[in-house]
Amino acid sequence: MTTLAGMTVNERLAATGRVELWEDAVRARDRTAMIAVLRRIAVPNPQNVADAVLADPVFYGFAPA
Repeated sequence: MTTLAGMTVNERLAATGRVELWEDAVRARDRTAMIAVLRRIAVPNPQNVADAVLADPVFYGFAPA
């Protein structure tokens, strides 16, 4: 099993094969799905991370809605 402690969100997504799932949720602006993905990769405070990405998706590498 991969140890996720100490990894960034992007590293956790890549290590668990969930990059596409995350990107689809962000592009859909589906906060619930985003939080679910973040919880599955053990991100602390997943609501805060999802809200930050939704507040400024361009900063996080996503095209404007």
